[in-house]
Amino acid sequence: MFLPRSVKVKRTADEDKSCPAKKNKLSSGGPLLEDTTEFQDCNSVRTETSASTCNLNAIVQEHTEPVAGDLGVANTTSRKDSQNPDEDSSLEEPIKSFSKSQRWAEPGEPVCVVCGRYGEYICDKTDEDVCSLECKAKHLLQTQAKENQLTSDQLTNSQAGAHLPNTPYFYKDHSFILGLQDEQVENLKLQLGIVVQGQQVPRPIIEFEHCGFPETLNRNLKNSGYEVPTPIQMQMIPVGLIGRDIVASADTGSGKTAAFLLPVIMKVLNETETPSALILAPTRELAIQIERQAKELMAGLPNMRTVLLVGGLPLPPQLHRLKQSVKVIIATPGRLIEILKQSSVQLHGIKIVVVDEVDTMLKMGFQQQVLDILEDISHDHQTILVSATIPVGIEHLANQLLRNFVRITIGEKNLPCSNVRQIILWVEEPSKKKKLFEILNDEKLFKPPVLVFVDCKLGADLLSDAVHKITGLQCTAMHSEKSQVERTDIVQGLLQEKYEVIVSTGVLGRGLDLVNVKLVVNFDMPSSMDEYVHQVGRAGRLGHSGTAITFINNNSKKLFWDVVKRVKPTGTILPPQLLNSPYLHDQKRREQQRLKQLQNSLVTGDNIMDIIRKHNKNNSQR
Repeated sequence: MFLPRSVKVKRTADEDKSCPAKKNKLSSGGPLLEDTTEFQDCNSVRTETSASTCNLNAIVQEHTEPVAGDLGVANTTSRKDSQNPDEDSSLEEPIKSFSKSQRWAEPGEPVCVVCGRYGEYICDKTDEDVCSLECKAKHLLQTQAKENQLTSDQLTNSQAGAHLPNTPYFYKDHSFILGLQDEQVENLKLQLGIVVQGQQVPRPIIEFEHCGFPETLNRNLKNSGYEVPTPIQMQMIPVGLIGRDIVASADTGSGKTAAFLLPVIMKVLNETETPSALILAPTRELAIQIERQAKELMAGLPNMRTVLLVGGLPLPPQLHRLKQSVKVIIATPGRLIEILKQSSVQLHGIKIVVVDEVDTMLKMGFQQQVLDILEDISHDHQTILVSATIPVGIEHLANQLLRNFVRITIGEKNLPCSNVRQIILWVEEPSKKKKLFEILNDEKLFKPPVLVFVDCKLGADLLSDAVHKITGLQCTAMHSEKSQVERTDIVQGLLQEKYEVIVSTGVLGRGLDLVNVKLVVNFDMPSSMDEYVHQVGRAGRLGHSGTAITFINNNSKKLFWDVVKRVKPTGTILPPQLLNSPYLHDQKRREQQRLKQLQNSLVTGDNIMDIIRKHNKNNSQR
């Protein structure tokens, strides 16, 4: 009826969906038990899925008897292997009948699709995670209602050009998009700030319906709050759907995650080889967020399972999940390499790879790990690189990794999010705490929860204690030394407004949708302007407006010219101490000299004769 997670499940492709035969192997290393016993009560499933007016307890009671026979664990084996009573006793673990008897899921563990508790079992009808017989019955009732709705809409969907299940998907421009003139398309890109570089790039979509997705996926998009595509989604989705490699950069909070998840889903929807897709993220929190969004979009799609492979969580459950025919791997590089060294997963079947926050992933400490992972993947896969900032060095590396790729930029490249009001304050080191307390006591500026960024773990702990002691606000520290359970609790507490202030290192500065954060304070200036762009962007997620206050002084003198170049174009007023700094003028002069030397080294029609004369003169002197 469903399969416990302590059992390794193997299914064949042509297995009968209504009455499946299963091969079960105990995780304790017991012998392989083959059981082809069919459901003795297949009609009971029809009863539970159609009789919505029945008492739910009666449905649960109805499922209790056939459980042992279905799992091929108790009834059958007790007759066949009666000589081994110890093994039988270990197999007769009772299936939980009601959700209230199941524990809550730990971070990273499978979650019941009905109640959110630990998804200990897998429903054999839908391959979804459930926690008990009660939730399985509820889930099947919900599934039957959705199927009825889908059946009633099939004629409309076929007329609208929606993709039908179990048929190959090929993206083609919608008739509405084809009807637009080239001038109209270019004006649209200009108004939305879409800049595209590449050959034979498809036109941007206007609505998600223009992609011809399955109706289930269209419904999941609406249920997840995606009404109309954002600019990055309008251009990136059609490019991804035709299988092109992509390098994409857009503001933080612009919808990049959905922009790469939709091509991933459609790429692997009808793939039989597993795993078929790999998504790499630099932090555990970002990986957890990506998997949550992926599950929301994949709900109801057949055989679409994900696995989360991140450090800080126990390895055995992740290895077990890998064996459940998962389609999409969402991982941090360190944990994935650890699993690859154990030969616990093969990546030769991967058809699409996404590297999120690519500037962080390919920097020192991550670059070699990412390259090692890509070496284990066949060369004919599709690759998508995504981030808010793509430095020049990363573009050079992309030229080596990608083939015939499309470069997509939304808005001004590598500039802070336009939804965030930036305030740069010149504050000397001894006065920074006092200035922070003033901000937290200012009724106009203080909008909890407030995210305060510092540059070290000890600084986070000390500043958090000082904020709580002086202001009395609910405050906690967040950094990489915290356990994964603590980090997850802090993120959830932030989203639920349990904390008024969170003092964090850069672990919260990347990719997370902290939609309720309206104020960010950079207590310590980040070490690079790319990090500054990401941290400032925490206050402007998903189109919301916010404020970012940054303390700056001579400790950040190496960044003065970069700050002026990146922040001044947004209309931010910069402090006079920064604008009048000798360090700033020295950096500006050096860059102008460097640009002048670069221009002189270029061969043009105006200077080619001078270069020839200089070359001849040097040869004659030798």
